Amino acid sequence: MNGRDSIQSLLVLRKLTRAVTEAVRIQMIGHLATLTPLLKPSAMLGDYMQGGQKELTRKAEKAFKQLQTLYEAVATAQPFNLPRELTPPLSLVAESLEITPYDYSHVAEAASGRSRPILVRAPLTWTLTYSGFGPSRLQELLNTRLRSADELRNFILSYLVMHVVIANQTGVTQMLEGLRFPISTVKLPEFGDLPITRIGPPISTTRPPDAVIVESAELTGMDAFEEVLKVEDLSALKDPFKDRLLEIAHQHLPQSIAP
Repeated sequence: MNGRDSIQSLLVLRKLTRAVTEAVRIQMIGHLATLTPLLKPSAMLGDYMQGGQKELTRKAEKAFKQLQTLYEAVATAQPFNLPRELTPPLSLVAESLEITPYDYSHVAEAASGRSRPILVRAPLTWTLTYSGFGPSRLQELLNTRLRSADELRNFILSYLVMHVVIANQTGVTQMLEGLRFPISTVKLPEFGDLPITRIGPPISTTRPPDAVIVESAELTGMDAFEEVLKVEDLSALKDPFKDRLLEIAHQHLPQSIAP
């Protein structure tokens, strides 16, 4: 939007962003539905999960030790302050996957010098969780004074289990990388050291200048904004498999006939 920061150009980019986001979301949901059996807790942790396979494997033992170490470091610290104990078999209903767009707070500076808090959405960045354990629900739980310790424990476990399963299912992460839906892990200040699993295409989205954001908020009457994609990222998309094959071809063929 360089040099053309106007509501009109913003509307054009927003329309494009939403069309691309919907196409990406539909394809990603399809891929994740196919991979769900491989990402179920019981597929990795076996007998350590309630209802898991009645067979203790080295893979499950290793994964549980990783989970136990993470739980002791994360759950007992701020902002959760839960007991250290983690006794198998663990009860966690996690049969399907859920993706949630990433929202964050931004203070936009208006031309008048006044600031305006805006809730911003990064539409092509999703948090990957087990169904029912989205980040907004976790935040609501943390904001509740009389919250259930067992419910909070299940939320923490759901994120840690997802992290451990993803870390040990390298074939799944490589497959998603090849499909242009790479997995990453982040930490957010409001959730302490809890590892948050992210998924999304290698397409960036960005905020226009604050003046445009404030003008948009004034027109809509909502303190919310959605980032717009960087159009140049669409043409810059790469095919890792194609690039690898071309690299092999260049290594084996004379330069005069190499593709």
